[in-house]
Amino acid sequence: MKTFFSLTARNIKLFFKDKGMFFVSLITPVILLVLYATFLGNVYRSSFTENLPEALSVSEKLINGTVAGQLLSSLLAVTPITVSFCSNMRMVQDKMNGARKDVQITPVKKPLLAFSYFLGTLATTLIVCYVATIAGLVYVAATGWFLSSSDVTLVLLDVFLLSLFGTALSSLVNMFLSTQGQSSAVGTIVSSGYGFVCGAYMPISQFSTSLQNVLMFLPGTYCTSLIRNHALNGVYQEMLNINFPAEVVEGIKDSIDCNIYFFDSKVEIWVMYLVLLASIIALVSVYTLVSLLRKK
Repeated sequence: MKTFFSLTARNIKLFFKDKGMFFVSLITPVILLVLYATFLGNVYRSSFTENLPEALSVSEKLINGTVAGQLLSSLLAVTPITVSFCSNMRMVQDKMNGARKDVQITPVKKPLLAFSYFLGTLATTLIVCYVATIAGLVYVAATGWFLSSSDVTLVLLDVFLLSLFGTALSSLVNMFLSTQGQSSAVGTIVSSGYGFVCGAYMPISQFSTSLQNVLMFLPGTYCTSLIRNHALNGVYQEMLNINFPAEVVEGIKDSIDCNIYFFDSKVEIWVMYLVLLASIIALVSVYTLVSLLRKK
């Protein structure tokens, strides 16, 4: 175990020692938050207000809180995945500079080496993602705060699970990469495309029915919905407190993917967690199996 923790600590230290990689990983969530607030904020605001019945009078604080909750959930749905791919570049870099070969000629077992990369990536991803979470919560507090302590706790849990999912996914993918170009290309594809397929940029309720059915087979869809539910739970409770009709609240949940449907069947929160946990277990199992079967 001492060797395992030494390798893990080495991977974490090298990540933070690489100022360029660390700075990019840390600044990316902040840039995303600014871009979301600048561009997506107006889209979310218009989508929310246009779907409200004219008879309902809604305070500016409630509107701002709804938009801020959507922005926070969009940021946290994407950041753990993109950051984990960036953090996991150490695995590819060690292949390029020969450091991995140097370790493999020692008695260190392959699964131990593989999971030192895994744990190192998870630790660095969590650090960056929780910094992004704090920045997002500050933004929510400045615009319209309706979150309870339990909501914040659940958001932190969601970020942890999504970071674990991103680490497992990036570890499995990066295991088959051997050059900086390949790693950069994969990272670019993930950064630009993941937000769309998981419903972070645009709710999947606005897609065609056939595309919605396809996206419901992707774990990322459930991850985004989990974070949206917890980031907006306080907003929905406030709506009910000021006598919003229950059907209106459910309609809002449908429009921004807090309610998602698998072939017309509503997916409950516990099912979303089950899908996420099953995906993590499956990815980690495949990663372990591949690390055992691959030749040195």
